[in-house]
Amino acid sequence: MSEDDKLPFTAHLEELRTRLIHCFIAVAVGFVLCYSFRKQVFDILVAPLKKVMKTGDTLIYTHLPEAFFTFLKTAFLSGLMLASPVILYQFWMFVAPGLYDREKRLLLPIVSLSTIFFAGGALFGYFIVFPLGFEFFLSFATDSIRPMPSMKEYLGFSSKLLIAFGIVFELPLVLTFLARLGVVSAEFLKKYRKYAILIFFAGSAILTPPDVITQIMMAFPLMLLYEISILGAKIFGRKKQSLEDEEQDSDLSHEAE
Repeated sequence: MSEDDKLPFTAHLEELRTRLIHCFIAVAVGFVLCYSFRKQVFDILVAPLKKVMKTGDTLIYTHLPEAFFTFLKTAFLSGLMLASPVILYQFWMFVAPGLYDREKRLLLPIVSLSTIFFAGGALFGYFIVFPLGFEFFLSFATDSIRPMPSMKEYLGFSSKLLIAFGIVFELPLVLTFLARLGVVSAEFLKKYRKYAILIFFAGSAILTPPDVITQIMMAFPLMLLYEISILGAKIFGRKKQSLEDEEQDSDLSHEAE
């Protein structure tokens, strides 16, 4: 293979490297900013648990460096959330060269909507799932059994749920975008709806803690989001004639070259 044949691939890797560096810089800046407010951020994160805990109960840490590393991880995760618009933008710009011109014009709205959907999923988990889930878990306490959650365990548990809900709420956007590319259609999504529901419940069991409450509270929104995806695919999906016209234009451009 000649050096000219290798150039496009190496250029592709160079672009990937550049975009990853931009993502790392954005996360680093977000981390530094959030570390300055690490205690306040952690207090906000733990607020849903404090509301359902008994008076006088509090979180603990069982190892000397645990609090320090917990605040460090809190700052990192918060910085990651803060940098998510930049990360999403870099991702979509990386795939942009493989899109048609009319699809490239959708990148800015897609980046904005990706951020909104991710934040919406995280907020849904924080305001809806957390209070109900924590109340369920603390209901097993008795006069002889007292819950004493640690900082490390709570951060791992809550961050996992927040990220999981943020990701799954991207479903309508992803499926609508795939429909716009012609990969799927509204009819395809309707046909395989029952399989999608099965996948939702299986995925919820993997992504959430081993209790029925949080699994159902993730699976049901996913079912609703799937129906929204079908509507989005029906409205914004690429029509068959449009797809054929673009393929003909692409063939003509290649012939002209």
